Formats: sequence, C-alpha cells, structure tokens
Amino acid sequence: MKHLIILLLLSSFFNALSAQTLIDKVVAVVGDKAVLYSEIEGQKLQAQQQGMKLTKEDDALLLEELMFQKLLLHQAEIDSIVVGEAQVTAELDQRIQYSAAQIGGISELEKFYEKSIEEIKDEFYEQIENRLKTQQMEQKITADVSVSPKEIKSFFNDIPVDSIPEIGSKVAVSQLFIRPEVTYEEKKEIKQKLKGLRAKIISGELTFKIAAEFYSEDPGSKKLGGDFGWVTRGTFVPEFDAVAFKIPLNQVSEVFETQFGYHITIIEERRGEQFKGKHILLAFKVGDLQLSQTKLKLDSIKNLIDTDQMTWEEAVLKYSDDDQTKGSKGIIYNEGTGSMFWDMRELDPQIYAAMNQLKVGEISTPQLLQTREGSAYRLIKLNTQTAPHKASLKDDYQLIQNFALQTKKSKSVKKWVNSKIADVFVKIDDEYVNGRFQYQWMK
Repeated sequence: MKHLIILLLLSSFFNALSAQTLIDKVVAVVGDKAVLYSEIEGQKLQAQQQGMKLTKEDDALLLEELMFQKLLLHQAEIDSIVVGEAQVTAELDQRIQYSAAQIGGISELEKFYEKSIEEIKDEFYEQIENRLKTQQMEQKITADVSVSPKEIKSFFNDIPVDSIPEIGSKVAVSQLFIRPEVTYEEKKEIKQKLKGLRAKIISGELTFKIAAEFYSEDPGSKKLGGDFGWVTRGTFVPEFDAVAFKIPLNQVSEVFETQFGYHITIIEERRGEQFKGKHILLAFKVGDLQLSQTKLKLDSIKNLIDTDQMTWEEAVLKYSDDDQTKGSKGIIYNEGTGSMFWDMRELDPQIYAAMNQLKVGEISTPQLLQTREGSAYRLIKLNTQTAPHKASLKDDYQLIQNFALQTKKSKSVKKWVNSKIADVFVKIDDEYVNGRFQYQWMK
C-alpha cells in the first residue's frame, strides 16, 4: 500500500513510472519520435488522480496529445532549440524535492527506486529536457500572435447570446500589513543558538544534514537535511542571495539575518545566476505581547483613517510592512490574471473571511494571519465589488481579451500542426488509427 501511494504521488511529475510494470510497444511514430503504450497509460493515471473518468474512446485523445508533443519536439530539434543544462537541472531538482517532501525525504525516494538520487536524476534528465524544448517550441509558434481591439470586439459579438458566460461576483481588495517586532533580546538569543550550531558543524561534532533535520525551522528543506536544490537568483530574499554569491563553495557561512530569522548556509555549486546548497533557519519567535501590541497599533491606524485624519493610501505608505503591496497602495493583485479583480472563489480564505462582512469602502478590524515568517496582523479594505452578471465588453474586457488571445493561439497552433504533418512521417497503430483526432494525422 505504501508503495502504491508513493507511485501515485510521483506519477504527476514522472509518468514514465507506469512503464515499470507494463510490457511496452510503439503505438505511433511522428518524425523520428515514438509514442509508447506506457506513455498513454501514464497519462491515464494522471487524469484519474485528478478525478477524471475516462473511457476507451478517450485513448485517442491521450494519444493525440502525446503525438502533438512529439511533433513539437521533432521540430524543436530541427530548429536547433537548446535548453541549457542549468535550466534542466533546476527544473529536475525542484520536482525531485517536491516528490521527496511528499513521501518523507530523499532517502525514501532512493529506497523506492532502489537507486541513488544522482541515478534518479540521470534517468529523468532527458524527459525534463524534452519537455522544456516542447514548451519553447510552442511559445515560438505563438510568439507573434496578438489580438487587436477590433478582433476582441468581433470575438465577443460572435458568441451566441445564450452562450455568453455568467461572471460571478468579483472584488478588489487592499491590505495594510504589519509584522510584529522581535525584541533585541530574542534576536540575540536566537543568533547565539545558531552560532553554537555552526561551531559544532565546523568542529565535526554535528553534520550539517543532522543539524538541519533536528533544528532548522524551514519546513521546505528541514526533512531534506537543509537541501534546497538548485535555485535562481531572486528565488530567495536579497540578503540570502548576497551571501550565496559571495561565500566560498562548500564552506559554512557566518550567521546572517533575513526577515524570516537567522540562517547559515553552504553553497555547493554555482552556475551563472543559479546556485545549489543547504541551509538552516532559526525563525524569529513572536510572543503574545508583540502580537497584542501589533493589533493595538492597527486599531489606532484604523481610527485615524475612520476619523479622516489620514487616508488609507497614506497609512499604507507609512505603516505597511509588505513590500509587494505597499507600492500599489495596498492593492492585492491577482498574479494569475494580472488584474486587481478576484473571483470570490479564488480569494485566499483568510481574506474572504475578513472582507465578507464588509461593504464597499469599509475597512476590517485587525485580522490575525499566518505567514511564512510567522504570525502577523493586517487590515483589509474592500475597494470594489461587482454583482454577478453576464460577461460584457465594458465590465470584463480583460477576461474577454484573454479568451480571444487563447482562441487565436489555438488556431495558430492547429494551422501549424496540419501544415507540418504534410512533411513529417506519421504512423499510427491499427488499434488507434480510427480514433477521433482533431488534426489530420493520416494523409
């Protein structure tokens, strides 16, 4: 049962696992790229994990998606699209770290495969490299596709009236976020503790891996012995990057501070803007007194705004500790759409709970929340709320623009595929040849 759970967890990243228990065969060839029966079964497994119910007729759809990917890869190699080793390694490390974290660490992953982590990476390197090549090829095909205002309007007008989608209520919200202050005495105590751990590591009394597993307070790397794998500059906070690109390789850094707490790190490799290593974090501890003081401070700020002694924007600029929203007057942008508007279903549950009792223009009482740095408080302001309605160009222009662009890109890709098929060798196994395909694979 344990191995079955591990298999299900990993298959979403490494669907080739399904091939381990299958007698494989080639079911299609596109150019010089073969599609294997085990790849279709791997796709099925992923779909089932996501709750989809598939029939035998769906095999053709799964096969076609794989053939499409093989065509992209075939053309990527013709066009000499190259993916750098550092990019592949970073992607591979990220996926392995995620998978390892799901099943109890790197050692469990090695036990499952009966291979070392380096052997596992070697096994999946080409698969990740090919996936990145196909992504770049598809981006190249649609790089010049754009939609004009006239096309957007025409796209919307062509939607049958009874098919115009219903748009749920959308909101725009802002926050004023304050992080509790850590006292000098608490910082000093944490720093001294980490200095003691560093001394034991350097003397050989403790290994870095054991120290991280027992003492680090970074949940993402703790179980991995502090190993954070390959990361790119900007993944961590600037203070961490500054140390990572400065210290000699394979030496324990001095203790340094970030907004999360105190760290020590070992950088094992650097490649351009990327680095690989381990770290230990001892996080700042915030007590009830600091939290209470933060809440009182936000109460006072809210009173200043409510009594017109200060505007919301002035208060955010003066008091907020969140750099990401401070420059936008507190507005929390939807990273998925780039818009300030959120579908109510997409809102963070903590924000939803705070603003659900507000009217437009109102500010919440101080709300306790948990962040990566620990407990904090914030005020939430409901800026705008739209009523549920049928989509319109006036109210939902950006949404319709995205739909129109994706539709045009899909048409561009389809046109490209059908033109390439004419010049590429394609063969499909008799079992699948009569399936329903959207592309004209068979001449």
